[in-house]
Amino acid sequence: MPNFDPRELAQWASGEWQFGAPGVVGGISTDTRTLVPGNIFVALRGPSFDGHGFVGEAFARGALGAVVNAAQAGLPAGRPLLRVADTTQALADLAGGYRRRLRVTVIAVTGSVGKTTVKEMVADVLAARWPTARTRGNFNNAIGLPLSLLAMAPETRLGVFELGMNHPGELAPLCRLLQPDWALVTTIGPVHLEFFGSVAAIAEEKCVVLKSLPPNGVAVLRCDQPYFELLRAAAPGRVITLALNAAADYRGCPPDAQGQMEIQERATGESCRLKAPLTGAHHAANALFAAAVGRAFGLAWEDIRAALERFRAGPLRWELERLAGATIVNDAYNANPVSMAAAVQSFANLPVAGARWLVLGGMLELGPASEQYHRELGLALASGPWAGIVTVGSLGAVIAHAAVGAGLNPAHAFPCDDHAAAAEILAQRVQPGDAVLVKASRGERLEQVVATWKERLSSRND
Repeated sequence: MPNFDPRELAQWASGEWQFGAPGVVGGISTDTRTLVPGNIFVALRGPSFDGHGFVGEAFARGALGAVVNAAQAGLPAGRPLLRVADTTQALADLAGGYRRRLRVTVIAVTGSVGKTTVKEMVADVLAARWPTARTRGNFNNAIGLPLSLLAMAPETRLGVFELGMNHPGELAPLCRLLQPDWALVTTIGPVHLEFFGSVAAIAEEKCVVLKSLPPNGVAVLRCDQPYFELLRAAAPGRVITLALNAAADYRGCPPDAQGQMEIQERATGESCRLKAPLTGAHHAANALFAAAVGRAFGLAWEDIRAALERFRAGPLRWELERLAGATIVNDAYNANPVSMAAAVQSFANLPVAGARWLVLGGMLELGPASEQYHRELGLALASGPWAGIVTVGSLGAVIAHAAVGAGLNPAHAFPCDDHAAAAEILAQRVQPGDAVLVKASRGERLEQVVATWKERLSSRND
């Protein structure tokens, strides 16, 4: 965490210290559970919580001060309180002030799928040469982005930050805060349709990030995806194009049977062959973003190859583990129609000694089209190489019933009401050498199926 002058914090947040300013501040926190001594605590207020109730606890844990609403009463007396008009806005203002102070080139990453993976790959590549900051985890919203910016070390020269949204109008304030110099837009698809109504509306919202670039800003876009022309028209400056098996500034091929992929650079005619960092064509496209940015910043192919081959995805993102002699592919971090189709296709191509099993749950926030998308997924899965399709919940049942209706043997469909029932099916039927893909939206918490399966195996062994 960087250090902050409390007088500068007051200036950035348009606030005033009560009971005197503290000494040098060693970082900003909004959560007493992770607060460390020397932080100041920002008491955020939301629909179902109020951080002002935790100010006393923050001081007990070693906070030097707290940022609180100007009219808030009942707070600890005699302790440094930075009183502001609104603590949520103050958090953004603090981050904005710090961002302006640093001489840093900022890269924004947005899109419907792949944001976190692209962000991590790009940051890993750039970090091979320069001090590089990045979004902490998937802290990509109005609270997470300021916290990520405020965590940048003073020597940071490059920052790679993820911008997320699920409602119209959310990206503009994030862009005003971030002030990106570069923008990367991953695949756009039917995500958060409940709030946007159409994929076209989602694409228009993503254009906001491109329009926020300065005249000399750089956009990196896939030219083999829908809405490319719309996105390119929104970019005010240079556009670097990417594609799989199509003409582009950086062209990549999906991994071969040995997991090798190749990236071709049109400007120089050079190419780089490397082991794909993750399985599947969609992750090969993610690697293209990292390679293109790395080359634009002057990195040698050897540095890019080394960084990408060292890459490891975060938890629940194509996370491999062995259980009872079977291979579990735990991709339960999130899901939507685009990422679900990509994951299933990659799993179908994965070398497996035994049988393949799917454990699927609902894809959330699809609005009125939700049942349609789940039914279409079931239809697509009906002819696949599956020993069984195990589903959880009501939306999962739509997948299973649609698959059976399209020709899947009913004996291979296992619609379950909950995680425990799905875990029991796996414990009874999956054999050593089999492989199991687990995927659903984050709200479905489908990783609990694997956890419950482990518990059952442990209790049987005991």
